[in-house]
Amino acid sequence: MDISVCIGSACHLKGSYDVIKEFQELLKEYKLEDKITLKGAFCLNHCTEAVSTKINDGEVISMNVDKVKSLLKKVAEENKWNI
Repeated sequence: MDISVCIGSACHLKGSYDVIKEFQELLKEYKLEDKITLKGAFCLNHCTEAVSTKINDGEVISMNVDKVKSLLKKVAEENKWNI
């Protein structure tokens, strides 16, 4: 599974690097590094909804540091991964 986080201008200004850091920390904490690949993307064409994030080829969602944990828990639950 891939999670892409936009690092384009608008998303960068709204904290994409903080979101990426939070994903990295939680992927390690929950031992999901072998199940989820975190990627940077230069633009997901949803600049007004920054920080734009996408799972695989799904819909683009607006992300912030406070939403990362709940997103990962939801993904783990949907895939029946114990975290």
